[in-house]
Amino acid sequence: MLPSSTTSARTWFSNLRGDTLSGIVVALALIPEAIGFSVIAGVDPKVGLYASVVIACTIAFAGGRPAMISAATAATAVVMVDLVREHGVQYLFAATILMGLLQILAGLLKLGRLMRFVSQSVMTGFVNALAILIFLAQLPELTHVPPATYGLIALGLAIIYGFPRITRAVPSPLVAIITLTLTTAIFHLDVRTVAHLGALPSTLPSFALPQVPLTFETLRILLPYAATLAAVGLLESLLTAQIVDDMTDTTSSKNRECAGQGVANIASALFGGMGGCAMIGQSVINVSSGARGRLSTLVAGSFLLVLLVALQDLLAVVPVAALTAVMIMVSLNTFSWRSIAALRTNPLPSSAVMLATVLVVVATRDLAIGVLVGVLLSGVFFAGKVPRLNTVKSSLSPDGKTRTYRVAGQVFFASARTFADAVDVLEPVERIVIDVHAAHFWDISAVAALDRVVLKARARGRKVDVVGLNEASATLVERHAMHDKTASPALSAH
Repeated sequence: MLPSSTTSARTWFSNLRGDTLSGIVVALALIPEAIGFSVIAGVDPKVGLYASVVIACTIAFAGGRPAMISAATAATAVVMVDLVREHGVQYLFAATILMGLLQILAGLLKLGRLMRFVSQSVMTGFVNALAILIFLAQLPELTHVPPATYGLIALGLAIIYGFPRITRAVPSPLVAIITLTLTTAIFHLDVRTVAHLGALPSTLPSFALPQVPLTFETLRILLPYAATLAAVGLLESLLTAQIVDDMTDTTSSKNRECAGQGVANIASALFGGMGGCAMIGQSVINVSSGARGRLSTLVAGSFLLVLLVALQDLLAVVPVAALTAVMIMVSLNTFSWRSIAALRTNPLPSSAVMLATVLVVVATRDLAIGVLVGVLLSGVFFAGKVPRLNTVKSSLSPDGKTRTYRVAGQVFFASARTFADAVDVLEPVERIVIDVHAAHFWDISAVAALDRVVLKARARGRKVDVVGLNEASATLVERHAMHDKTASPALSAH
């Protein structure tokens, strides 16, 4: 459902100055990232830069999370390498369109709800790993560089963290970028600038359909890459949306975000760009700089285009050290420092999931693989807890003829055996009462476990009464149970 006009206006125009200034900061921070990701994917720098422009501008309208930044990313770039090398950039554009269609389908199927299966430990591991990767990505700008570079980075960090003590009217990262650019120009410092990162495009992106044959063979080539790109892009986007939700104490539409990412990627490919997704680093910069609305994302994409086309000469003299300082700030602010102290107090499985997520992401440089490992490990630990989801206590009547089993908790496919094993059908009693007033039967596996207990007990001459089924459990048992209910008139929901 689309938001009302009042809500829409609020997400666009309630924070004009903050959104505009933060968008400008993000536009500058996007440039080295987009160029670097283009190099990773094996394409011309303009492919990544055009993608960042088009995706940011499109997602501002189509996305489900205001103030979140989407553009060309490393997570998607690493998937593209083999496709570009083996088939060329036109196949990349075609795969990106198919990627977008799959993401729109995911939104229509409401797959955003799958985020509920990502535990807090995985989220923390994802954030910490991303912070480490962001910092590691700055190492080339910290090694084998002129001494002046270190001075500029130190000055930049001092401004970023010190300027807010004076005023928060202007984002401190923007002040740092302007100050370091002026310092470099005035003192003619011999340091790397944006011009050294690669050739910048000088024209507007133009509309064009991918030049690939429309055959099943083409689809066979594209589908595996497109499916992987779609999954990786959605995973990183939804995790980033959740992080921005937490930072701003607001909510977002995850299903709309899925579809919006698809629309943005299709638009990117049609204008000569690569596929992308949400960027947690730039999103943190945006929100930390004061952004709260969709305007910030639109400004980021639009101002990036202005920088590339109209202000290219000015952009070229911005020192890379300024952007490095901003990204170091992002790394420090992104890392959950509290999680280090919490390692001593959190349950061991939670700490293990968080650390495993971090280690796998850092080792593989792939956020999707790390999150997948974290989710699977969470599932393994959860499976270990499942037997404790229900308890069975028993008591024997004074005459020794009736054994009553009181079942409490959830009975479903993973805990049904615990329930079944707790009932001793071999005990020489005349009657067995299974009291489920405090239990709930969820699926046919639970019903099958009840069947086994009842049928085995009856086969040994015991009378079995099942009492206390709630309405939902009774309906499930009535539909799927195999034991003869007429032989056990006490099977009851009372």
